[in-house]
Amino acid sequence: MSDANRQAPFRCGTVAVIGRPNVGKSTLMNALVGAKISITSRKPQTTRHRIRGVLTRADAQYVFVDTPGFQSEHRSELNRIMNRSVAQAIGEVDCALLVLEAGRAGAEEDRLMKLVGEGIPLLAVVNKIDRTQPEELLPFLQRVGNEKRFAEIVPLSAERRKGLAELLRTVRKYLPQREALFPEDELTDRSERFLASELVREKLFRLLGDELPYVASVVIEKYEQGPKLRRIFASIVVEKSGHKAIIIGAGGEKLKRIATEARLDMEKLFGGKVHLEVWVKARRGWTDDTRALKLLGYE
Repeated sequence: MSDANRQAPFRCGTVAVIGRPNVGKSTLMNALVGAKISITSRKPQTTRHRIRGVLTRADAQYVFVDTPGFQSEHRSELNRIMNRSVAQAIGEVDCALLVLEAGRAGAEEDRLMKLVGEGIPLLAVVNKIDRTQPEELLPFLQRVGNEKRFAEIVPLSAERRKGLAELLRTVRKYLPQREALFPEDELTDRSERFLASELVREKLFRLLGDELPYVASVVIEKYEQGPKLRRIFASIVVEKSGHKAIIIGAGGEKLKRIATEARLDMEKLFGGKVHLEVWVKARRGWTDDTRALKLLGYE
């Protein structure tokens, strides 16, 4: 970096992105980083893992930690693991962003605020302002502003990329002065193998019904990277044999669409051609089986 860019002290820190399910945490992180690091869908709790997204600027490096949506009702061991992941992420950061959906805040937000230690700056990020009328948004912002726990409030629309620059300027003030934690060109600490599995799982959330994606996971069985082609072999793990037929679809059409859309996203993210093969297998009760969850990569 040039001396001109070094005039301001360089800052670097980790920033937890927390909130109730489906408030747009992953969409926000992807917009900030400028790449599809965290998968998204309209269904709540699409995110199951902590994922770090890295944005490096001339005067700062932001390490955003996307977390699963905090689940107030523990329905399975998988949900309990995800909640522990949220709590751990909050305890290891320099700053936290509580993402709120414009016009909506309640007990779940109060619960998350209590998880953030007093020494960690907590910013309120009011998302989806483009979907809220001004006469509704302004009183909501005022109500959020009355919460003394928030260091600052930033309204924005992650989907439309409005307000992101202001958020970065605001967050930078709360990062410590130190050298970068990651190389300048690195976007995430996750491997291509992990990202490939997530892109397949995203298609399950987007292309299947309301319940099935929650009892399905994805394992990359083999990952081969050649000079011109990545060969990826993935299996979709479901809880019941009956689920397999639903995912495969008539004549295999549903599974073919899942694989095709995932492959296209992989080629865009990885910047090269991908050969992807996907099949489906059943493992009964995996969402409540601690050993199975560990084998499937859940913390």
